[in-house]
Amino acid sequence: MAFGGRRACRSLVLFSLALLPLGLAMESIGSYCAGTSYAFNNEASASISTLSYDLAVQCSTAGGFVTSSVGKGKNVFYGLAQCRGDVSAGDCKSCLGIAVKHLAADCNFLADARIWYDYCSMRYRNADFVGQLDTDAGVILVSVVTMDNPKKFQEAVRKAMGKAMAQVAEAFPDGMGRVKEKYTSSVNIYGLAECSPDLESAACAQCLSTAVSRFNETCGAAQGCQINYSSCRVRYEIYPFYFSLDGGRAFTDLAKYTKVVVHR
Repeated sequence: MAFGGRRACRSLVLFSLALLPLGLAMESIGSYCAGTSYAFNNEASASISTLSYDLAVQCSTAGGFVTSSVGKGKNVFYGLAQCRGDVSAGDCKSCLGIAVKHLAADCNFLADARIWYDYCSMRYRNADFVGQLDTDAGVILVSVVTMDNPKKFQEAVRKAMGKAMAQVAEAFPDGMGRVKEKYTSSVNIYGLAECSPDLESAACAQCLSTAVSRFNETCGAAQGCQINYSSCRVRYEIYPFYFSLDGGRAFTDLAKYTKVVVHR
């Protein structure tokens, strides 16, 4: 059963999507690691490990979103885990289980660690970031295939994403935006927008607006593009990559995208 909402503790190959193994959707989109290493601090590294595990367990049973903290004094760490609002509880649990392992491997107990997947994301930091807007670091994927008539396509993307953002605002903080807009007689634009539920409404709107405003410059006329920040994510494709509206199990074929890790 897909998550219908949030609670406080909480390329055109379409025919084969439903047959794809879940593992293909569980490849990391990207990670961001920064700050002091705690790999040789036993107390701190233990806190990070405990926090990551607790986030995975709690999030998958608490509606797809949870925040937590572990440790004391200089070794206290704050964490957040989120599953995309349309995925099932089982897929959420699987994604977060993989995130725990990969976050430790990718970031090796650095003070600020974040990782993104199609279905979920997880982060921790040695400072309290919960409820704060964060567009300082993220991962962008841009399709290597472009569309004809760039201006027309970009305008259609803006229209679709505007509707997705409006859905988020209407259902805030319990919703996500998913749209399907006809572009030509044979091509549709699918869009998704979602915020981290710990944000205030104005901060959510600012995060989404900041992300979407980068589409023209960063994505150009790419067939698909996604911008993943710690506080929100936006994405469009010309194939259905989310659940419910068109069904199927979609995934990101990273070989068909250029990856950019952004930070200030």
